[in-house]
Amino acid sequence: MLNSDQTEIDLPPAHSEPESVFSDCGGGRAGGGEDASGVGLCAQSRVAEPGEAVKKDLQHLSREERRRRRRATAKYRTAHATRERIRVEAFNMAFAELRKLLPTLPPDKKLSKIEILRLAICYISYLNHVLDV
Repeated sequence: MLNSDQTEIDLPPAHSEPESVFSDCGGGRAGGGEDASGVGLCAQSRVAEPGEAVKKDLQHLSREERRRRRRATAKYRTAHATRERIRVEAFNMAFAELRKLLPTLPPDKKLSKIEILRLAICYISYLNHVLDV
C-alpha cells in the first residue's frame, strides 16, 4: 500500500524505452544493429518463426520422447480418437454382417461378440461336415 509520502512502489525500472530493450545487444537507436526502420536488432532478441523454437527444443530429445510429445498434442489426440471411432465402427459392422449369416433361434436374439465367433466356428465346422458326407 502507498501512504501519503510515497508516490510509487520501489520496483526495478521496466523496459519501456526502445533503447533499453535493445541495450543488451549493444544496439539501440544510436548504436549498431539497426535495420532500415531504425529499430535495433540482434540474433538473441530476434523473434523466431513459430515452428523454429519447437524444432530446436525437440532436437536434443530421443526419438521416443519426440513421439511422446507429438502424441500429447490436442490435434493428435482428436485425430487418433477419430481413427479409433472409425475402426471400432467397422469392427462392429463386420460382427453385424457375420451375425446375419448365422442361424439362431430366435433369429433376432442379441449375441455378444464372443458368442458370434463361437457360433461361427461351430457353424463352419457343421458346414464342413455336411460337405464331407
